[in-house]
Amino acid sequence: MKRRRAMPAMLGTISHAAGSANDLQEQIRRRAYELYEQRGQNHGHETDDWLQAESEVNQSTTNRIAA
Repeated sequence: MKRRRAMPAMLGTISHAAGSANDLQEQIRRRAYELYEQRGQNHGHETDDWLQAESEVNQSTTNRIAA
């Protein structure tokens, strides 16, 4: 009889973390697009919008964790 190996406990954690990272990136993407729209959809500020969105989303996440 072949013995089945137990799944490592970390595998679920890694999978959850990857999902969370994808969610975080999606939130940043959406916020960056909002900033682009607020700017009047002027091109050439993609990096600025992304960095501002990233900062805002990370701060929001940190505040929720601290609460």
